[in-house]
Amino acid sequence: MAVSGFEGFEKRLELQFSGDDPATGGLGFRQLRFESLEKVLHAVQCTVVSAVANHYFDSYVLSESSLFVYPNKIIIKTCGTTQLLKSIRPLLIYAADLGLTLSGCRYTRGNFIFPKSQPYPHTNFREEISFLEANLPNSLIYRNATVMANQWHVFTASDHVINHVSAEFYTIEVCMTELDPVLARKFFRRPGDGNSGDVAGKEMTAITGIGDINPNSIICDFAFDPCGYSMNGIENDRYSTIHVTPEDGYSYASFEWVGSGYGVGDDLGEVLKKVAQVFRPATMTVAITGGSGEEWTHVKSAVEHVGLRCRSCSLRTSFRLPGGWCSKRSQLAGSNPRWRTVVGGGGYMKKRFKRERRW
Repeated sequence: MAVSGFEGFEKRLELQFSGDDPATGGLGFRQLRFESLEKVLHAVQCTVVSAVANHYFDSYVLSESSLFVYPNKIIIKTCGTTQLLKSIRPLLIYAADLGLTLSGCRYTRGNFIFPKSQPYPHTNFREEISFLEANLPNSLIYRNATVMANQWHVFTASDHVINHVSAEFYTIEVCMTELDPVLARKFFRRPGDGNSGDVAGKEMTAITGIGDINPNSIICDFAFDPCGYSMNGIENDRYSTIHVTPEDGYSYASFEWVGSGYGVGDDLGEVLKKVAQVFRPATMTVAITGGSGEEWTHVKSAVEHVGLRCRSCSLRTSFRLPGGWCSKRSQLAGSNPRWRTVVGGGGYMKKRFKRERRW
């Protein structure tokens, strides 16, 4: 493990809003000018490098991960030493100008690879909680902060409590470390290739197989110099996103996808198998938020298909969070000379299995 390097593990912030004026055509936060978004990202310490949009939402690839802007919610996911929580204050100011009211907040992150490199307010979870408490409005009276098993950090706040969670959609997050070194090399640019980040990104999308993970998506991709890769895929009102830090010693890749709770089996299983084959990581973890609970059957089946032999199964639970957030979590520990992985819900698991890679 490197003493210091680029922090691949992302921080993720999701803000939900209410009160959109019908006179605006239901555009909500999508009315916000790009210059205003740039000011928000300046506070976070990142920039927009590419963008794509459709009828439902706007998608931005950032210098450190991604931003998604819907009429009634904003999702920002950033890696490195960004100061993600500093986006809250300007976003609330802009929301008030648009007649929107914050109704829910969810902040999550895994365990940083290089925690001592993180700036304020991300030096530790207690500091992050204090910052959130100080900057969220008092109307979000239902709040919860939890550090789950394997250091998955969750903070939620809402202005209401609901008694059910919709099974229509779920969000799946996959976290991968110790990528196969041969495959990771595909995310390094050729010295002096002369291509823009957009052109080089499209090449990486094609040669790595990322374009086949969800072939119906419109993909916005970008390759960094000398290495690293990000993409956002959009399909109707759903998104997918991938971020890759390929350096040896702290290689990392993440995949996030919004899936439908109906007919979940085929889609989820195929997507996970494709993701695993693109990166072939030493450690792979899966988290699901929302959904019906049936998804875990397909998670287990998919990872077994790519070489996992289940050694133990434990801790399948679901729990309610303020505003109805629901994280399903299950853990499988695999023992296989070709594949060892941990699968979990509600967070990125930090458990690793040491073995000789035999892909």
